[in-house]
Amino acid sequence: MGQWRDKGLPIVVGIDGSSSALDAARWAAQEAARHSAPLYLVSAFGWSGHRHLGDPGLGNYRESLLQDTWKTVAVAADAARHVAEGVEISELTLDGYPVPLLVTESRTAGLLVIGDRGLGGFTSLLIGSVAIRLAAQAECPVVVVRGEESDSGPVVVGVDGSPISEAALEFAFDAADARGVPLIAVHVWNDYAVAPAVTEPVEWDAVETEEHRALAERLAGWSEKYPDVEVRRVVVSDGPAHALIAQATANKAQLVVVGSHGRGSAAGLVLGSVSHALLHHSPCPVAVVRPEPSPVP
Repeated sequence: MGQWRDKGLPIVVGIDGSSSALDAARWAAQEAARHSAPLYLVSAFGWSGHRHLGDPGLGNYRESLLQDTWKTVAVAADAARHVAEGVEISELTLDGYPVPLLVTESRTAGLLVIGDRGLGGFTSLLIGSVAIRLAAQAECPVVVVRGEESDSGPVVVGVDGSPISEAALEFAFDAADARGVPLIAVHVWNDYAVAPAVTEPVEWDAVETEEHRALAERLAGWSEKYPDVEVRRVVVSDGPAHALIAQATANKAQLVVVGSHGRGSAAGLVLGSVSHALLHHSPCPVAVVRPEPSPVP
């Protein structure tokens, strides 16, 4: 992933006219201001005019829909400017459908930001399908804006020692550094994972001590790179999603960061269980980060 803020890449926001999308635009505008990044507000105009040839009455209807879409993006741009003056904002209305359009935009973006619930029914029961699909398929980090707004709480990140969590750590340290807030690094362990077929007594205190030591080692290099970030280490015997949500709630976090599988495999087409749970239950915005694909030899 690298430090996307040093690459001049834009922050892209999906806009659909919902209040959730306006929240996403405001969040993204503040992020763009922190990183001096351009902000692209993108709305999909999914009209398929070729299916209606020969019906002159539908031409005005298409134009009306297009005008409404432009207005929707303009409203989001006003909301973004209100919270972050001076940010370079582009208003884009693109022909197509939300997921494929935003996945395409993600290929040249530093960050993709969306609301957790778009327009449509059953929003009180299910997170928006667009949010779920984009968090699984986008080719840059995705932030799903949900929960309570906070500009003073810490950043929370899940750590398991894998390349996936290393990418999440880089994003989380950078986010905490840009905000000037502490980073809470959460590592979970449980007895069945440590000793699935125990035949002798296990010194669980020693196991927990070793988990603490391993977490400290994983964070050491990042702490050297980001010396101004205060790091709080949390090691618990728990499920990862529950632990992250608990830490975010107790500490009134402003962002939770979690790793996800990279594209190019079956795992890249669906969202992991931890990410999925966070997108449903996190008390604050969630960043889903995946490692950069390995270069082709």
